[in-house]
Amino acid sequence: MDRLLFFITTVCGKIQVVSDLFWDFPTNFEWYSSIPIIGNFSLAIILLIGSGIYFSIRLRFVQVRKFKRGIEVLKNSKAKTGISPLASFFLSTAMRVGPGNILGVTGAVSVGGPGALLWMWISAFFGMATAFVESTLSQIFKEEKNGEYIGGMSFYGRRLLKNSAVVGVVLSLMYIIYAILCFPAQGFNTVSAMGQICSIISGTELSTTHLVYWIGFVIVIVATVAVSFGGTKKISKVTDVLVPIMAIVYVVTVLVLIVINFSRIPWFFYAIFTEAFKPEAVFGGAFGVALMQGVKRGLMSNEAGQGTITMPAAASDAAHPCDQGCVQAIGVFLDTIVICTLTGFVVIMGRVWLTDEADAWFELGKLPKYLASVAELTPGTAFNSIVTLLVSLCFGLFAFTCLLGFMSFSEICANRISKSTAFINVIRIIDIAVICFGMLTSIVGMDLGALWDLSDFANILIAYCNIPLLYIGFKYVKMAEEHFEKNDGTPFTSKVIGTDVEIWDRKANLNE
Repeated sequence: MDRLLFFITTVCGKIQVVSDLFWDFPTNFEWYSSIPIIGNFSLAIILLIGSGIYFSIRLRFVQVRKFKRGIEVLKNSKAKTGISPLASFFLSTAMRVGPGNILGVTGAVSVGGPGALLWMWISAFFGMATAFVESTLSQIFKEEKNGEYIGGMSFYGRRLLKNSAVVGVVLSLMYIIYAILCFPAQGFNTVSAMGQICSIISGTELSTTHLVYWIGFVIVIVATVAVSFGGTKKISKVTDVLVPIMAIVYVVTVLVLIVINFSRIPWFFYAIFTEAFKPEAVFGGAFGVALMQGVKRGLMSNEAGQGTITMPAAASDAAHPCDQGCVQAIGVFLDTIVICTLTGFVVIMGRVWLTDEADAWFELGKLPKYLASVAELTPGTAFNSIVTLLVSLCFGLFAFTCLLGFMSFSEICANRISKSTAFINVIRIIDIAVICFGMLTSIVGMDLGALWDLSDFANILIAYCNIPLLYIGFKYVKMAEEHFEKNDGTPFTSKVIGTDVEIWDRKANLNE
């Protein structure tokens, strides 16, 4: 077991080095980092926030102007083919609202200080425009298969790059690699949450090797396979139920904590805005650290610019490509401005780093840090147990819905590469094996840190693949948005953007 731990830690350590290079370049060069102000911005930050600013300006802050339109689309949601915009929203939220909404925010605050949350908000605001662009693009170039719409980064990537089959295969493979790198952490989180829930209910701390963890192991695998192999419609039926439950339970639970600790709210905002540019020494005291943590964890949470949410966006039977763009922009808002902010309330208002337990708190893992902050805000042991139980339930659902999404869309990408049943089964087996590996790391008592590094690497790797495509395809998004703004009753067709979009032409003919 020690050899296995050493091997995994070593491999993840090597990946972390590469991940840090992608995230930090060129701030890891002294000549660049010494440049005033600019030296704090890595290429990753410039691309992610810079792209969001660019798209926001070019689209005249569509994330603000069309926010109400997105709500209306969700309210009047229906579908003839594929799934409805609302079902697509729930499916994308299932993938977007994951353990990172708790672990990522906790990690960002514990490393970069409360100010990291401000940068998370800023990245999310401009990320809403990026989400609009990539989701609209996925709608424009979506395809139909077996009564369902399919599409996403690998689909619009192929169309934008001279309809190259090689491009489609490479981008599909990139998503599969992305999912494989993310699976271990999600498997770990799912089974850990189940064990935590059983410990709270039983009133005793259960060891990770307890039978409960092995039962949870089997349940997660069976449930994931049963649901994810049923196609997008089957998964959307599950997420239609789970997403509202986990979102409402988490929001209500944290709101109760905020009401109980109402007097700490002014300090919460004071800490965020005063430490966004100059964190306390205990957090490193560097502006660049707060900035990097906010953007990095914001990306891991809302996934704007990664292209990973484009597949559920493409599955929607939207009336216009831009309708789904508006809906996905709201998804970023819900994920970061709402859910992540609530987590930030708990960690920052708990302010454990200002207590006598500060040193011990910094040594804890991300989830124990969060639960320790919860304990600071909950009066009484019984109430704390109830809150911890509810948070653990949400945490487990966050991880499980992410597994469903990754499994389903990995299979769509695998089909994009090859129709061979043998190849599809190989991808399925690899996915299941990696999920099992993640759960086993929890059962044998390993730390999650190394697995988190894999997710970090996966996030920035796929973002670097997707963002250039958004610039290439932006001319089509802009033409679609101008047609959307006219609202003259004419259908969206190939004539609008000057390139073939068979699905939209067919829809227009059916509606005549």
